Amino acid sequence: MSFLSSISDCTQLPLPFDAHQAAIGFERWRERAAELDAERGAAARALADDPTGGRLLGAIFGNSPFLTQCSLHDPACLLGIVRDGPERILAELLDGLNGQLTGDGIAAPASEDEAAAALMRRLRRAKQRAALAVGIADIAGTWPLDRITGALSAFAEAAVGAVVRRLLAAGTRAGQIEPAHEAAPERSSGFFVLGMGKLGARELNYSSDIDLILFYDPEAIRFTGRGSVQQFFARLARDLVRMLEERTADGYVFRTDLRLRPDPASTPPALSVQAALTYYESTGQNWERAAMIKARPIAGDISAGESFLRELRPFLWRKHLDFAAIQDIHSIKRQIAAHRGGDRIAVAGHNVKLGRGGIREIEFFVQTQQLIWGGRMPELRSSATCDTLRRLAETGRIADDVADELIEAYGFLRRVEHRLQMIDDAQTHAIPADPAGLAHVATFLGFPSVDAFSGALCDCLATVERRYGELFEEAPSLSGQGDDGGNLVFTGIEDDPATLDTLATLGFAEPAFVSATVRGWHHGRYRAMRSQRAREIMTELVPGLLTSLGRSGEPDGAFRHFDQFLGRLPAGVPILSLFQANPGLLAFVAEVMGSAPRLAQQLAERPILLDGVLTAGFFDTLPGPMELEVDLENALATARDFQDVLDIMRRWCGDRKFQVGVQMLRGLVGGEAAGACFATIADAVVRALAPRVADDMARTHGTVPGGSLCVVALGAWGGRAMTATSDLDMLFVYEAPPDCPGSDGERPLPVTTYYARLGQRIINALTALTGEGRLYEVDMRLRPSGNSGPLASSLEAFERYQRESAWTWEHMALTRARVAAGPETLRARIEAIEAATFGRPRDPARLLADIADMRRRIAAEHAKPGFWDVKHRRGGLIDVEFIAQYLELREAPGRPGVVRANTVEALSALRDEGALPPPVAADLIDALLLWRRVRGMLTLLLDGPFDEDTAAPALKALLAQSAQCVDFPSLKTKISATADRVLAHFQALVEHPAADLPSTGDGNRTHQQETGR
Repeated sequence: MSFLSSISDCTQLPLPFDAHQAAIGFERWRERAAELDAERGAAARALADDPTGGRLLGAIFGNSPFLTQCSLHDPACLLGIVRDGPERILAELLDGLNGQLTGDGIAAPASEDEAAAALMRRLRRAKQRAALAVGIADIAGTWPLDRITGALSAFAEAAVGAVVRRLLAAGTRAGQIEPAHEAAPERSSGFFVLGMGKLGARELNYSSDIDLILFYDPEAIRFTGRGSVQQFFARLARDLVRMLEERTADGYVFRTDLRLRPDPASTPPALSVQAALTYYESTGQNWERAAMIKARPIAGDISAGESFLRELRPFLWRKHLDFAAIQDIHSIKRQIAAHRGGDRIAVAGHNVKLGRGGIREIEFFVQTQQLIWGGRMPELRSSATCDTLRRLAETGRIADDVADELIEAYGFLRRVEHRLQMIDDAQTHAIPADPAGLAHVATFLGFPSVDAFSGALCDCLATVERRYGELFEEAPSLSGQGDDGGNLVFTGIEDDPATLDTLATLGFAEPAFVSATVRGWHHGRYRAMRSQRAREIMTELVPGLLTSLGRSGEPDGAFRHFDQFLGRLPAGVPILSLFQANPGLLAFVAEVMGSAPRLAQQLAERPILLDGVLTAGFFDTLPGPMELEVDLENALATARDFQDVLDIMRRWCGDRKFQVGVQMLRGLVGGEAAGACFATIADAVVRALAPRVADDMARTHGTVPGGSLCVVALGAWGGRAMTATSDLDMLFVYEAPPDCPGSDGERPLPVTTYYARLGQRIINALTALTGEGRLYEVDMRLRPSGNSGPLASSLEAFERYQRESAWTWEHMALTRARVAAGPETLRARIEAIEAATFGRPRDPARLLADIADMRRRIAAEHAKPGFWDVKHRRGGLIDVEFIAQYLELREAPGRPGVVRANTVEALSALRDEGALPPPVAADLIDALLLWRRVRGMLTLLLDGPFDEDTAAPALKALLAQSAQCVDFPSLKTKISATADRVLAHFQALVEHPAADLPSTGDGNRTHQQETGR
C-alpha cells in the first residue's frame, strides 16, 4: 500500500469528530467488503485493520458524510486511490474526459438524448471519484495547496470540455454547423469558453461553482442551421449549464455561473467576440479588469480564446493610469472594506472568504496592485494568487515579510475553506456558529481543541486585515456613514449580503432592487454612464447619495426618481462632477427626490434646472415684478426667431417656477406668498409674449391702426393665488376706432376677426407643447357668454355685457379680474367699466339667493369631496371665496374700496369698512391661508390626489410644516376645526339667510356655465 506508506505520520490524520458515525461507517465498510470480489474484499478488510488505513477511514467516516457516501458507494475507487495514489486515479479520469467525444465521433448515436444522459452520468460519477481522490490527498496532507486546487480545476476544465465537444458534435449531426475538424469539432470552431475566477487561476475550491464566459466568432463559424448563429449558441449555453448543474440520481457536476459576461442582465448567455470587445473597450469597468486577470480559455477553440485575450490586453493592462482610474481601482477595495472599524473579528459564524481578514481581502490586495502596476511590469501578470504575491515582493512593490505572511495566511484559510466544504459538499465559507459545529471543524483540521483553532484563525485574520488595511490606509470611507456605516459594495455581479443589510438599515425597503440598479449604472446602461470617467465619479458619489436618499423619508421612491433623473441625463460627467464639487447640491437633489415627486419629475425632465440652484440668490427673497420682467427680457434678447422666443420663455418660466417650488419645499415662502409669486411669473410671461405674438402676426396681417388689446387675468391668476399647476383664466378685450375697417397688412382682416385670431395665437403660444414643454394651460370659459361667446370682446361689447347681460356668477368672477397685459389707456377704461359694474345697486335678496343656489349646485357636482379636497369640501376654499365675493358685491355700491382681486385683501377691506366683524374676518383669513398652504403644497408635491394611507412620512411632515403644525395628526385636527368654523360662518352669512328668503327665480346661468368657473 504505497500511498499509505507515503503518509509519514498517521497521527497527522484528523481524529473522527463523531465517533458514533465513524463506527457506523466502519460497519458499513465491512458490509461492502463482503459484497466485493475476493481480492478487493480482502484489500478492503486489510485497509480497515491497518493502523494508518484505519486512521484514514476514521478521519473520513467521522468527519465527512459526503466523502463517507462516496467511499461506500464506490469502495473500489477508494481502494484504487490507496493502492495507486490519488494522482493515478485522477489522471485516468482526466484522460477519459479529455478523450471523450460523444460516442463514435460525429456518427449519430442511437439517440441524442441517450447520449447526453450517458455523458451526464459519466461526469457525475467521475466527479465523485475526483472528489474522493482529492479529498483523501488533502486530508492525508500529501498534496500542497496548489496541487489540490490545480487538480480540482483540471477536472472542471475537462468536464466542461467534454460537454462542449458533445454539444458541438450534436450540432454538427443536426446540420447546424460544419466543423473544420470532424474528429474534434471544437478545433477552429470559433467558439470558446473562458474559465474565470478561481477556475481560471487554477485555484478552484472543493465545492466551488465555476464562473464561465462563452464567446463565439460568427466569422469563423460555418453556421448552416435555421435561425441565427446567436440563437444556436444561446441554446448551446443553456444545454451546457443544464448538463453540468442539473441534479440527477448521480448528483451534479458543477454549479455554473455565466454572470461575469458583459452586462449579464441584458446580454445573451453566449456573446459574439466583436460585441464583447466593443463592450470592454467602451464600457468595461475596473472590477471587470480585475476579473479578467484570471481569465483562461478552458474549452472549445482554445487558440481563438487566447487570441481574444490578446486583443483585450490594452483594456486589461494599461501602461498609464490617470488619477481617477487609480481612485476607482482603490474604490473596489474600499467598497469591500467599507465596514472597517465596525464589527470585531470573531470565529463563530465568520466568513473566511468574504469576512474581515478573509480570502477575498488577499485576492483584492493582489489584484488591485496588478491593475495599477501590471501595465508597466509584465512579470506581475500572473493569475495565481501566491505566485503574484512573490512577484510583487521580487519587484519591490511589497515587502518580503508581507508576501510571506499573506501566502501563509492564504494557505491556512483555503485549508479551512476546504474542510468546511468537505463535510457535506456544501458551498459554504462560514465557520459554524454553534459549539458542536465549531468543534467539528477544529477536529477535522487536526487541532487539539476549539481554543487552539480559534487562536490560529484569529491570528491569521488579524494579519490579513492589518496588511490589507495598510495598503489603502489613506483611502476615504465609501460606506457613506463613516467607519461604522456597513458595506456598500456594487462591484461584480452578485448582491453583497452585508450591502443589502446596510441598505435596509438606511431605510430602503427593496435593497436588492437598489443594489441591482446601481450595478446597472456601472454597466453603462444609461447614456450618462457610458464613459469611464462618469462611472468613476459615480463610484465616489454612491455612498453619500444613498445615505442622503435614506434620510429623505421615502428612500425607495426617492431612489427611483433619482434613477429616472440619471436615465434622462444627456451626459453624466458634467452633472456628476457638479455633485462631486458641491456635496450640498447632491444632498439637495436627494431631498427633492424623496420629498417632492412632482419637483423630482421636473428635475428628471430638465436636469439643467440644477444650474439655477447654484446661482447666487436662488434661496433669497424672490424678485419683484419689474425685476422678473427685466430678467425675462434679457433672456429673450438672444432669441433668433419666434420659435426661439417660445423655447426661451418655457425655460425661463420653468426655472422660476422651480425656484418658487424649492423655496416652498424649504419653508422659505408660504402658500400666500408663493401664489403671488406664481402669478407674477405668469404676468411677466404674458406681458412679454403678447406683443411678440402681435409682431409675428403683423408680418402677415399688419396691425389695426389705433387699435389695442388687453389680457385680463381672472380666477387664481387674477387673485394672485396660483399654485404650481394653476391654469390661466383669462379674457381678451380690445378697442379700435369706430370707423376702422380692419388691419393694414398684406392679408388684411376685419377688426373682430383680427383680434379673435390674435387672442387665439396668444393662447396657442402659451399652450403649445414644444421641446421645452408647455407654458400654461389656458381657460377661456370666464369670458362673456362663456364658451359660446367671441374669443375677444370689444370694449363696448364688454361694457354692454357687464351692464345688461352678465349673471351673478360672472360678476363674482369679475371681482378677481385685473388687467395683466396691455396699454395703460385701455387698461384704465376696462378698470372703469369694472368699477361701474360693481357700483350699480343690486337686489340684496336676489344676490343672496343666487350665490346660495350656485354653492348648492357646485356641492351637488362634488357630492363627496375627500378630506384633503380643501377647495370643494364644506368649509373649504370655495366657501371662503363665496363669502368674500358675496359681501364685495353687496357692499361695493356704497363702499367701492372693498372690491379687491386678492381674497385676503378683500376680507381685510371688508373688515376695515365694517362690513365683516373682525373675529369672523380673522377666522376666514386664517382659513384661507391654511387652505392655500395645504393646497399649494399638495399641488407642488403631487400630480394626483393625496392619499394619506400611502403617503410617505416625509410628505406628511412637509404638509404639517407648511401649515405650521407640529405633526400630521395636529394638521388633520386643525383642518377639521377650521372647516367647521368656515362652514358655520357661511351658513350664518349666506346659507341660512338665503333659506329664509321667499322663492326667487334662477338668477344664474346654466349649470354648465356656473361650474365653468
